[in-house]
Amino acid sequence: MPKLRGGGNISKRFKQFAKNRNRINTQIRARKIRLVDSKGEQKGIISLEEGLKLAQKEGFDLVEVAPNANPPVCKIMDFSKFRYEQDKRKKESEKKHKKGDLKEIRIRPHIGEHDYNVKLQQASKFLQEKHKVKIKLSFKGREIRYFDEGQKLIERFADALKEKGKIEISPFRERKSIIVVIAPM
Repeated sequence: MPKLRGGGNISKRFKQFAKNRNRINTQIRARKIRLVDSKGEQKGIISLEEGLKLAQKEGFDLVEVAPNANPPVCKIMDFSKFRYEQDKRKKESEKKHKKGDLKEIRIRPHIGEHDYNVKLQQASKFLQEKHKVKIKLSFKGREIRYFDEGQKLIERFADALKEKGKIEISPFRERKSIIVVIAPM
């Protein structure tokens, strides 16, 4: 097992790698295993050596799929294909999980018409991608005198996005800014 230079424990990276890995063939520690063949049929409890011979005979690997069971459940399968399918499922679930991130768009009270339209397009793009959008109108210095104009601007922005999203958190004041959060439909 790899060790850190100054002695000590196994590196965190190796631990994580070992934790997420299935044991295959000679890495399996149990003497007796519950075997499932490549067709999915249970063969019962047999010795590890017999399981390895059967796997070798079929040209596949013996993979420990349930290490915590007593005895551990092992399956005869093509490990590289199994690993590929596992990674594919993991990536797919991560993609689904990422949706719904909060995207922030910052505007100022005296924003130009073209800049306003660009920010509006960006917000609608985020909503189409199923992200929440936080619109933050910031006041600097004495601009706070134009708070009413800022309030109207943020309401105009939210109204323009009504078709693509709904207001999740209505406009509220936070120090020198007005914030509204819009969620996708």
